[in-house]
Amino acid sequence: MPCTPHNRQAPRYTPSRGAGVARSAVALVFLLWFGGGAAAQQSPAPSHPLIGNSNWLSPYVPTPMGVAETMLELAEVSASDVVYDLGSGDGRIVIMAAQKFGARAVGVELDEKLVREATAEIAALGLESRARILRADMFATDLRPATVVTIYQLGVVNQRLRPVLERQLRAGTRVVTLDFPLPDWQPMKVVHLQSENGVARTLYEYVRSLPARGMAGPMMR
Repeated sequence: MPCTPHNRQAPRYTPSRGAGVARSAVALVFLLWFGGGAAAQQSPAPSHPLIGNSNWLSPYVPTPMGVAETMLELAEVSASDVVYDLGSGDGRIVIMAAQKFGARAVGVELDEKLVREATAEIAALGLESRARILRADMFATDLRPATVVTIYQLGVVNQRLRPVLERQLRAGTRVVTLDFPLPDWQPMKVVHLQSENGVARTLYEYVRSLPARGMAGPMMR
């Protein structure tokens, strides 16, 4: 994605009141998803349009703004980075990476409505030169340009993403996941924190490295 100088001070992104209502609703879905144990995961509540659809493996639960900022800080995002957020939702991590950290940022999201809303917000903030949202399958997206990848997905999704990341990410790429680690990868850092509503969260940071010649296994250092 092209990057051009952007000197105009853009207004700071803050979620709308409507977004707060939406967050409360999806948080309830998230609790129902996990509260029912294995049986609930096998037979999710059909009332949510994303749960139970094979194209959407995680319920939509936006990352709290403070946690999103900490994820980007943990990855030490700077203006020289290209950040990919997998399952970007309303685009908050993409927008924050571009607006506050000066990075180029790409969101990957399947939900057409969320893609439209996030794209409109990026345009309203004048961030089109540094941020964009792709309506795409994250398992089939070209991640090779990324220097930072952020992920807030269920463990089963991280399991499926692991070989995709191993195939595509360059040495030195940082990966930060929220609450669910990447299976079989050794994190460089594990950070425990509380979100704005007092919920305990855990961040995992990984740094991509190439394996020793002739050796298989996780390609992280």
